[in-house]
Amino acid sequence: MKNSGLAILLSHGLFASMIILAGSAAIAQSDVTPGERLVHEQMLTLDTHLDTPMLLERSGWAFGDLHQYAWDNSQVDLPRMEAGGLDGGFFVIYTPQGPLTPAAYARARSAALLRAAAIQRMVASYPLKLEFATSAADAPRIAASGKRAVYQSIENSYPLGTNLELLETFYRLGVRLAGPVHTTNNQFADSATDKPKWKGLSALGRAWVAEMNRLGMVVDASHASDQAFDQLLALSKTPIILSHSGPKAMFDHPRNLDDERMRKLAAAGGVMQVNSIYLVQHDNSPARGAITVRQSNFRSMTPEQQRQLLADKAALDAVTPYTSATFDMFMASVLHAIKVMGVDHVGIGCDWDGGGGVIGMQDISQIPRITAALRKAGYSDTDIQKIWSGNVLRLLRQAEDYAAGARIRGAK
Repeated sequence: MKNSGLAILLSHGLFASMIILAGSAAIAQSDVTPGERLVHEQMLTLDTHLDTPMLLERSGWAFGDLHQYAWDNSQVDLPRMEAGGLDGGFFVIYTPQGPLTPAAYARARSAALLRAAAIQRMVASYPLKLEFATSAADAPRIAASGKRAVYQSIENSYPLGTNLELLETFYRLGVRLAGPVHTTNNQFADSATDKPKWKGLSALGRAWVAEMNRLGMVVDASHASDQAFDQLLALSKTPIILSHSGPKAMFDHPRNLDDERMRKLAAAGGVMQVNSIYLVQHDNSPARGAITVRQSNFRSMTPEQQRQLLADKAALDAVTPYTSATFDMFMASVLHAIKVMGVDHVGIGCDWDGGGGVIGMQDISQIPRITAALRKAGYSDTDIQKIWSGNVLRLLRQAEDYAAGARIRGAK
């Protein structure tokens, strides 16, 4: 942390709390041996769904500062990436769903471009620590240089409106992975958490798949309905990904995938990146929402307001915790996915800063536990490396190769 940040903590009387919280994190990782930590550090580790760009719009929130989940509800920043040994990941351009009208599309397009610009500024602010990645070859090169790789993805293609040419605009901005839909149906597809409208993909959604393939972008089926998933799998010329999903066998939620579809995904060469959110029913009460809003303004609060917020949060957690999901439950979900699909088709996409996190792994600093748990489960370091980055980079490489081949075929 910068000296100015330390001075603020000391003046607010919160430094002791930070030490306590850091100690709790260390206790949570007491099952990670020095040897397991070394193996984790030597691996190339990527997470495919980091919602952190939403935080860049908070007043006073800087990616280079150390934050605490208990204070401001954030889970990813540069110090915690370094503490957790995360080499990079896909930073999300997320836009909430709105009406399917030209005016709403225009507003969403502007919001998405502003979010992309915020990611650009973030990387530019830390040139010695961060670097953009746009190809499968970039991640290992960037990690070898001691920097963190920043890939970009789109969650919800709603901002494209009906103009698929905008996909190429985002491609030129560095986006290499995108999903058609979010929590409600849009112009491209049915959502897993909405009533069917298109019976899967719309005609525009089918054209969206073709354009994704042409550009060399990986198709993301997370949030898509089962029918839309089936059609994405059938239509895409390259293997698709679920950037932050989980097995329905572990928790029966529409966002999770059944074993049969998981097997079909693996048979088609695809990958499921297992998340840490759809393991139990979370507390989404108004009281929890009010606490979350207050946490988003943590840095602008007075010391007294901060202490009151932490006291109110502790009182709510004592009665109704945000989640009862544990690290062991998360690992059971990962191991089930591996059992059903095989190590070549499973990865990690915890949905950090988007509602993910479990007891025992509440932020990115605690991910060495995953490597340690996989080794304890008997998986080789080679297999674990596939899970952490090898599988998603294979999909990205296949998308690149298909697009390059299409350009060659088109030139003939």
